[in-house]
Amino acid sequence: MHRSPRNLLLTSAVAIATAATGAALLLTASPASAAVSLSDVVPAPVSAQPAAGVTYTLPSDAAIQTAAGATDVGNYLAGILRPSTGFALPVSATTGTPTSGIALLLSGADPSVGAEGYQLDVTAGAVTLRAQTASGLFHGVQTLRQLLPATIEARTVQSGPWTVTGGRIVDYPRYGYRGAMLDVSRHFFAPDVVKRYIDEIAQYKINTLHLHLSDDQGWRIVVDAWPRLATVGGSTQVGGGAGGYYTKAQYSDIVAYAASRQITIVPEIDMPGHTNAALASYAELNCNNTAPALYTGTNVGFSSFCVSKEVTYTFVQQVLNELAAITPGPYLHIGGDEASSTPAADYRTFINRIQPYVGNAGKTVMGWHQIGQTDHTANRVAQYWGTGTSDADLSAAVSKGDKVLLSPANKTYIDMKYTNSTPLGQTWAGLIEVQTAYNWDPGAYLSGVPASAIIGVEAPLWTETITKLADIEYMAFPRLPAIAELAWSPQSARNWDTFKVRLGAQGPRWTVQGINYYSSPQVPWGTQQTTRSAYTQIEAESYNAQTGTQVETTTDTGGGQDVGFISPGDTLAYDLDFGAASPASVTTRLASGASSGTIQYRLDSTTGPIIASVPVTSTGGWQTWTSTTTNLTGAATGVHRLYLTFTGTAGADFVNLNWLRFNAGGGGLPNAYSVRQAESFSSQSGTQTETTTDIGGGQNVGFITPGDWLGYTNVDFGTPTAASVTTRLASGASSGTIQYRLDSTTGPIIASVPVTSTGGWQAWTSTTTNLSGSATGVHTVYLTFTGTAGADFVNLNWFQFNR
Repeated sequence: MHRSPRNLLLTSAVAIATAATGAALLLTASPASAAVSLSDVVPAPVSAQPAAGVTYTLPSDAAIQTAAGATDVGNYLAGILRPSTGFALPVSATTGTPTSGIALLLSGADPSVGAEGYQLDVTAGAVTLRAQTASGLFHGVQTLRQLLPATIEARTVQSGPWTVTGGRIVDYPRYGYRGAMLDVSRHFFAPDVVKRYIDEIAQYKINTLHLHLSDDQGWRIVVDAWPRLATVGGSTQVGGGAGGYYTKAQYSDIVAYAASRQITIVPEIDMPGHTNAALASYAELNCNNTAPALYTGTNVGFSSFCVSKEVTYTFVQQVLNELAAITPGPYLHIGGDEASSTPAADYRTFINRIQPYVGNAGKTVMGWHQIGQTDHTANRVAQYWGTGTSDADLSAAVSKGDKVLLSPANKTYIDMKYTNSTPLGQTWAGLIEVQTAYNWDPGAYLSGVPASAIIGVEAPLWTETITKLADIEYMAFPRLPAIAELAWSPQSARNWDTFKVRLGAQGPRWTVQGINYYSSPQVPWGTQQTTRSAYTQIEAESYNAQTGTQVETTTDTGGGQDVGFISPGDTLAYDLDFGAASPASVTTRLASGASSGTIQYRLDSTTGPIIASVPVTSTGGWQTWTSTTTNLTGAATGVHRLYLTFTGTAGADFVNLNWLRFNAGGGGLPNAYSVRQAESFSSQSGTQTETTTDIGGGQNVGFITPGDWLGYTNVDFGTPTAASVTTRLASGASSGTIQYRLDSTTGPIIASVPVTSTGGWQAWTSTTTNLSGSATGVHTVYLTFTGTAGADFVNLNWFQFNR
């Protein structure tokens, strides 16, 4: 198929990012000046009654007081609030009703809240969450998070105030099953990735994660009775990668982690079709006693268990028994879809034979809606994934007494592309923009299925094209929160025009959290970007305004995101402070597969004075990045809105933008306020310079262990003192501190940067830390690393002081 240059651009945007993507961007956000309205949360609450003129501001000496049975939720809340506020927030037990701080109580809630709802009361003196269960308190905590400024989600200390609007929320779910599904078979995802996804979906009161553990391309769970399932069947994935599998200990750890977030794991073993990985592992499961080759493609419907062989049922029973023993939740999902290679009579025979195994293991049968062709078993759930509003198999299931879990593929399959330009995903069920995912009513969607038969909604994410966390996030956000609102909020509270505004306000929160989301043009995305220094690295996607562009993930693992699809006439705007002296030049990091065009830097409007013109030539590809420094042709002092406009030939010229930074000339900012590469040290002890996988970073200093240090001479802070320091680091460890000291390795500490795991030794994040001591004039700056010898390590890419 012939593709235009723009289509080439679209299809080349392969998503790669780390869990920490965007951290630097949002740590520049300003303090929130107005508290979030009680009715602005997602999912929409059942009832929100503001108290006029009342707000609560979290003080530095606040405590979290919990009733018996609520301590774990209290510790969870403290874990969210402590890093960003810097407050101690001790968690202690209470038997009364506290009048200050935050209280989590298991009594006194409105009776309507039920098992998962909550009542939130905010007065000038206290925040009180009440519920009947710890699950209800946990969901109330998610609401409280959203009522605080977005920067509450940061992992380093931010500026407050931490203010919540006064009033009362009474809230409870429409459906008891609010699910997400992750296919770990087409592509395998390590436990840490699954846990990250659990944390992300829990924010929106999702309470079930369905793990698709087996398919033609991979078997992902150890079964002791059949060990080759994991070692052979788990050894590959779509495209031929290494695959992987969960040990029972890893699976149990995921289950326990999910439970701590009030999420139940539903494991799926898909059968009798979608079974090539199992058939390739054991020849005796095949009717011809010959194991097929492992499969790394994406076709469906070609595999089937041998229904006539008794060993098949021995296999299935042992697998289900072992899985049930490590799954505390009520369901075992037996698949049952797309069994094209299993004759209809054999299909019924097989499903009818294996369903009692589930019940005998103490679990309830769940399956795709095709199981409606077979006998009903007690409390069985048929998961509907069709694209129509009626289905014969589903009607048969309901007539037999099945309950229904709704996952209509053209509404909830979040592996579908948003638009034809989406770089990931599929289109067989249609394009699913956010409004399409949101604008339907689960209770009235299927003809012939009464609302009383619906137990909930689930958003499946199949992973034929999904290979990493950033891909998962890009396809799930913002659609997963939209589907979560369908499952939680009453239909009367749902309206697209108000929802899209509430959803847009989540954008800054996701940016702080490093969630790689799709900035749908259907949504008015909120921003917390305010005026920033022109002399810091300005991420392209941190614009204050734009026309015609789109944020995308970049294959530069250190860059996180870029603004792509920039064509002639498109603009980006940034509010910047240039200071008293004009910069001398601007550095622009861009990529292009085209060969011409110009990025014009203009002041105050898209037709304002041009201060720089950056020529765009082909860099060799849409994710082949280069940094180019251009001298300014006009002066810029004080505060301005800077507009970047792109000129060129429509339909032929395009550019992607990663970041920009102005550079001081003579009389500009002192050198402390420029990016200082880690490997440019004047002296060091114990470290080693290495090449970094950040293709824009070149090198980093790695293997930094406790006691190691780096020294940088002639760092000029000027006057007044620096206010903060931005540090770009990576770590696979979980603790330690980088201390910034003046003039010696034991000199005064001006900043302490906590080191937590970023997800890997080349998973880079930028974190901004306020200075705890003053720094003026010229000094040698020493970076010393403290932590536990043999356990804590860190890699350092660059640092920069900020005013």
